Amino acid sequence: MSSVCAQWRKSLNPLREAMVLVRWGKRFKHGDCKIKPSQEKALDSFLRGADRGSAAAMVDAGLMCWEMGRKEEAKRLYARAAEMGYPAAQCNLGLCYLQDNESKPEEAVKWFYRAAESGYARAQYNLGLCLHKGRGTVCSLTDAAIWYLKAAEGGYVRAMYNASLCYSDVEGGLNRDLRRARMWMKRAADHGHSKAQLEHGLDLYYAGDLIKALLYLELATRAGENAAVNARDSILQGLPQTSRDLALLSVDKWKPINSVK
Repeated sequence: MSSVCAQWRKSLNPLREAMVLVRWGKRFKHGDCKIKPSQEKALDSFLRGADRGSAAAMVDAGLMCWEMGRKEEAKRLYARAAEMGYPAAQCNLGLCYLQDNESKPEEAVKWFYRAAESGYARAQYNLGLCLHKGRGTVCSLTDAAIWYLKAAEGGYVRAMYNASLCYSDVEGGLNRDLRRARMWMKRAADHGHSKAQLEHGLDLYYAGDLIKALLYLELATRAGENAAVNARDSILQGLPQTSRDLALLSVDKWKPINSVK
């Protein structure tokens, strides 16, 4: 092996070690059949991975530090990974700037833009929120709707709900399109968004599709959406016992489609 190749392989050792430490950190954090959960050991593993240059380890360590109240340490870890171009860290750093006691929304928007332009759906959604509310940037419903739609297409469930609202409102930032509004509302509902389940369930209820409506209204009710109760009860009262039991059994078996976190 040439000296150049040997040097190159040696230069990769810290990253290889970091990858192992991240895996151990996740095992310690969540536990498994062989390892008991230990937040202390998990954080130690992530911090050691971060010291070896792993952006993923910096983000995992930052998350744990934030949850422990060590917010300045979390911000420093996110900032290191964000400067390396890691979209999850850029998004988390942006959220830190919004949630600080001394919030810096303009700085948050800067980092959301960087992550959003990389295709990171969570950042696209948060950038949409900032544009929608005029927080840290000029208010623009059109630009907000565009970023909501990108995040929705990337699988971010909250953005699916917001995209539906944008399509259903004349002043929502997109050309009004009720078909697309219903499509995104159903997608959000199928991904487990409780308000979307309420809205989609009511839409089906008023359209007379009562069995499908019952599924979404019962899901919304179980998720705490009290506005679904009256319509759900109205459907249940009109069903024979067997149909009612079968409908509620389908709700018990229902599982949401996985969405982007």
